[in-house]
Amino acid sequence: MTVRTRADLSSLPGYVPGRSIPGAIKLASNEVSAGPLPSVVRAIADAATAVNRYPDTAATDLVARLGDKLGVPNEQIAVGCGSVTLCQQLIQSTCTEADEVVFPWRSFEAYPILTSVVGAAGSRVPLTAGHGLDLDAMADALTERTRLVFVCNPNNPTGTALRTEEIERFIDRVPEDVLVVIDEAYKEFVDDPHVPDGVELAKTQWARGRDNVAVLRTFSKAYGLAGLRVGYAVASPAVAETLRKVYVPFSVNALAQAAAIASLDAEDELLVRCRAIVAERGRVRSELIAAGYEVPVSQANFVWLPLGARTDAFNEHCLAHKVVVRAFSGDGARVTIGEVDENDAFLAAAKAFSG
Repeated sequence: MTVRTRADLSSLPGYVPGRSIPGAIKLASNEVSAGPLPSVVRAIADAATAVNRYPDTAATDLVARLGDKLGVPNEQIAVGCGSVTLCQQLIQSTCTEADEVVFPWRSFEAYPILTSVVGAAGSRVPLTAGHGLDLDAMADALTERTRLVFVCNPNNPTGTALRTEEIERFIDRVPEDVLVVIDEAYKEFVDDPHVPDGVELAKTQWARGRDNVAVLRTFSKAYGLAGLRVGYAVASPAVAETLRKVYVPFSVNALAQAAAIASLDAEDELLVRCRAIVAERGRVRSELIAAGYEVPVSQANFVWLPLGARTDAFNEHCLAHKVVVRAFSGDGARVTIGEVDENDAFLAAAKAFSG
């Protein structure tokens, strides 16, 4: 006898992580190439002596630190096992199989997967010709079934970012019972002053009585903790409480909590590294444009090459040059900004491509 599982999951694509190939330069997963700071490594080592005990499932100390940093009450913060898990929790806490999630496409590839896992319907809204989110089209796509809409800012994988007034106009068009989730996984790499701090924007909306705005952030990117999995949501008290209800107990482990707190202690040092990445991002983009590539302005720690049908050939070419990029067949390639020598190796490969 075969165990019966959900039939709809048989057609669900799995999440595809960036490839790791021994001896190759990995620029496929938007990781920070520099390792964790020594002070963070020490905090992890200290925390490891107590791993025979369960972690604080409420992440009390981390939540308190985030509340102080962001200027919001602790009750408005919910932690999760990376922001991707919080995406799933948000869908679980707002949707049933009768409901719908709206998101841009192409955007974070987990959005449609997580929506299907929960059982809700997904509505993909194409990007603009400039590879940015089309907020007017996303607003037009909302229906009576819509319960949640993701706004990835900066967008993954294109790196494009929305400005404050664009997001505010969009929120004004969204019904108050539909949750707008601003996904800011790459917020620390933004250098355009017109791109909003999502938490500050959300505070303005909450003050207007619009409690339907939530913000996601992660320690995986700028803070260099991709291997430990810790993210957080900032939302109205009611939304944050529902997130805690669907949270898998103890899923943010003790090492992750200690590392996140230590990273906040060293935040100034970490943000200096982010500024260096931003400078490299500008150099890489300029050289790619000079080589004849179209490269949208990025506000993240990666650049996007909209190669269309040439994507697979470009990917194979880069692999042959021992550089791993993240290829989205038929659309383009996303390339993480790494260390200077890693970026130089990628640029050499890109300039040699003639496909």
